Amino acid sequence: MTATAAPTVLTARALLLDMDGTLVNSDAVVERIWRRWAERHGLDGDEVMKVVHGRQGHASMAVLLPDRPVEQNLADNARMLAEETADVAGVVEIPGASAFLASLRGLPHALVTSADVALSTARMNAAGLPLPEVRITAESVGASKPDPEGFLKGAAELGVEPGECVVFEDSGAGIAAGRSAGMTVVGVGARAGVHGPDVVVPDLTGVRVEAGADGMIRLYVG
Repeated sequence: MTATAAPTVLTARALLLDMDGTLVNSDAVVERIWRRWAERHGLDGDEVMKVVHGRQGHASMAVLLPDRPVEQNLADNARMLAEETADVAGVVEIPGASAFLASLRGLPHALVTSADVALSTARMNAAGLPLPEVRITAESVGASKPDPEGFLKGAAELGVEPGECVVFEDSGAGIAAGRSAGMTVVGVGARAGVHGPDVVVPDLTGVRVEAGADGMIRLYVG
């Protein structure tokens, strides 16, 4: 799928926003840490990078090392999270993210991320972005994306039916989660286009938000 050529108008009662790759460009640190992890485990770094975006770390490890005990993946993931939280070099906002979040003030929206509280706080701060009041993090769910639990919890926290939500995502796992939740999905960035979102934009400069008098949010995408 290529970037939407003409603006598409979407309506929603709430927006659910992924973080990494959607609001925050953390690719530099993700590459550094996961390629080191791949080397330690004798795995091909390029193949590892195809798996890790959008998932919680232990879920990625379960895919990449299917015979390893869950407890070992969880312990390894805890170490990785500490590494990632401490390393914010090169973490910046996705173009348009600051203005996009500013346009959502007073409108129902939530952050739905596979990062935990510490990591999401560190990366949003590093990118100079405000944290939404409602946040669904790794601690909030029992299942990682592509399971829809995070998005369904975000909708429930906001008091909105899933079908009235629009998700913003960049990864295959996140797009699959949004679609499984019965939500419209806006793909952000080059990674998103191959995973079948409803529409896709290169970054958030291509999204305009209007609040309707009827309580609906109108999105002009593209």
